[in-house]
Amino acid sequence: MQTSVSAISSTFIWRRVHSLMGFWLVIYLILHLITNSQAALWLGNDGHGFVKMVNALESLPYLHAVEIVLIGIPLLIHLIWGVYRALTARNNYLPADGKKPSLKYERNFAFMLQRWSSWILLFGIIGHVIQMRFVDMPKRAMLANQEQSMVKISFDEGLYPLSSRLGATLYDAKKIRAIEKGSNPSDPATSKVYDEEIAEQFIAFENGEEKREWIQTLCSFCPGPNEVVAVADSPGKTMLLMVRNTFKSPLYTLLYTIFLLAAAFHAFNGFWTFLITWGVILSYRSQKRMIPVCMIGALALAFLGLAAIWGSYWLI
Repeated sequence: MQTSVSAISSTFIWRRVHSLMGFWLVIYLILHLITNSQAALWLGNDGHGFVKMVNALESLPYLHAVEIVLIGIPLLIHLIWGVYRALTARNNYLPADGKKPSLKYERNFAFMLQRWSSWILLFGIIGHVIQMRFVDMPKRAMLANQEQSMVKISFDEGLYPLSSRLGATLYDAKKIRAIEKGSNPSDPATSKVYDEEIAEQFIAFENGEEKREWIQTLCSFCPGPNEVVAVADSPGKTMLLMVRNTFKSPLYTLLYTIFLLAAAFHAFNGFWTFLITWGVILSYRSQKRMIPVCMIGALALAFLGLAAIWGSYWLI
């Protein structure tokens, strides 16, 4: 007696991989927004919780490789299949022309929002990465054998007390030009045998080179009339100032609010689907009971994100 074994379709595999990557990204999003929520100055004790967590993450070895493997690859896989599904999906909630049904059910509405939110997330993630990881990302340079972080921000009076509490130094264009006029180090004398005086010259030369590179990094920002460069002894402090500076802009605040709400809904509606896809909730009753749980999760996630967006500048 022979038993036939049917092959598993590629669509079946891709749907489960897409679902699994989405679940992993929900976990990452929760951790990401827990960190970001502490950038709310009224909630996170002057942002020290945010600074501490960012510094811990930035100190991880092989950080870029970790980000690519644990975030970039899962995001790319989920994005590719998600775009395909968004392009091929047939929404049946909106009013129909008689050629297809119009089903005014709760889950049909959620299906439609999931597809719409995926497009918001596609462009939102691209813009978020470009802005936060490339355009506004703080730069680093060594000074006195200590790494310092620098970021260009627009000036406002609130920076006076905040930079003092964070231990950050602000440099405007006039101050940077004055620093730039300093002398460059000259090459030290050399010798084939050890000489204490020559050793001191080499140490002074290296310190001078380090200072010159630090000045070059500082000058590379070219701040405008209403801009300053903030310099601090840790990346967490300058990233906090970068986040605060981003949400000074009403436009960025509005765009990130839409982006955040779309992410919160997409994450927990997708989590509900993940539980069904992987057989965790199969009965109609269990699926129904899980909906309010996911709604609470989406609201909690939205609160964490909105705290960072509106609390880092507007509510203090």
